[in-house]
Amino acid sequence: MEETQTQEMDTPRKRYEFKKMLERLAEKEGSGTELITLYIPPDKQIYDVTAQLRDEFGQCANIKSKQTRTNVQSAISSILSRLKYYKRPPENGMAVFCGTINIGGDRTDLDCEIIEPPEPINTYMYRCSSSFELEPLQQMLGEKEIYGLIVLDRREAYIGFLRGNRIEPVHGVTSTVPGKQRKGGQSSVRFQRLRLIAINEFYKKIGDRASDIFLAEKDFFERFKGVLIGGPTPTKEEFEAGGYLHHELQKRIIGLFDVSYTNESGLAELVENASDALKGLDIIKEKNVMNRFLQELVKDDGASSYGEESVRKNLELGAVDTLLLSDKLRRARLKLACQNSDYTEERTVSLEPGKHIKDLDFGTCPSDGSPLYVAEEADIIDELTTLADQSSATVRIISDDFEEGSMLYNAFGGIAAILRYRTGY
Repeated sequence: MEETQTQEMDTPRKRYEFKKMLERLAEKEGSGTELITLYIPPDKQIYDVTAQLRDEFGQCANIKSKQTRTNVQSAISSILSRLKYYKRPPENGMAVFCGTINIGGDRTDLDCEIIEPPEPINTYMYRCSSSFELEPLQQMLGEKEIYGLIVLDRREAYIGFLRGNRIEPVHGVTSTVPGKQRKGGQSSVRFQRLRLIAINEFYKKIGDRASDIFLAEKDFFERFKGVLIGGPTPTKEEFEAGGYLHHELQKRIIGLFDVSYTNESGLAELVENASDALKGLDIIKEKNVMNRFLQELVKDDGASSYGEESVRKNLELGAVDTLLLSDKLRRARLKLACQNSDYTEERTVSLEPGKHIKDLDFGTCPSDGSPLYVAEEADIIDELTTLADQSSATVRIISDDFEEGSMLYNAFGGIAAILRYRTGY
């Protein structure tokens, strides 16, 4: 049981590390076609790969630019030297990214990384370009489970998806169903018959539109897990009982749930009210832990804290029960040192896309005025997670694909905690 809980806890961290690694690779650029991307599926023989690389090394003689020729051959040689340590590819295959990277100021550096992906690589690829080909790995970050969402009453309906942690509104439908009060000149029986026909046509319109949207989803039979239907009684029951959805969708209806809204905002309400049916999903786990934090926050004696300084002090005290970190955090925790004295300080810096630690100015040493340099560097999530592990605190990496997750990043700086007991921080 403990092992399963540990694996569940580690999955969001692994996803965060994988996502961060792809962002880092995406920023790297070379001159011309000097960066080599190599994808090796698990069933590919290593000696076949090395044979092709040696052939590519020979073909480089035809490259007119001496600099490009030298850089590509250096990258191939570097890959070959690393592949010597592999008798066969890892279980999921491997991705190799190697080439001469521009590091600014007309300077370059030969960089080579081997990645063992979280899912199997399906195709073999060798490519030279000015950037690395990352799409096969980026696809692995996509949502694995997808649910169809429908909210409806007799006036309107909205259709959307639940993709992992993200609710995606897709299409709204409005009806021409007349109200319950008939106009003069019509008999009550005739009016009710026409009204029932209009309701049936509206349900059919919703079913056809939803079926087209859901069945068009890529890898439908592998990824599409079911349909959630929300609305007032008896509308949602009539729609489900009438079989208005395609038969493949009809048999995947998970449940019917009461919702107050049947416009776009009703989709979020539907997911919220279906939490028991979806309790294994990450979005429900994340919503629940964020709601726990918000409940503690509004209590007069609530055990919560937010902001890096407050949370860090509570971690050092061992007072944190659950550490909440936004997956949008892009910060580094640095230990800065003086070249000519024993002076050191710790500082957290934000890393915006395209910015690197080496590009930042850290000022001068207060003792002698010499420039401060980076003695140690750690990703803020890794550093805070290490502190949390020391006191057996639970760590949750929270996405911003839902309202509470977005609030964690925008309102609380991406760092918050539920405490074991109240402290002065």
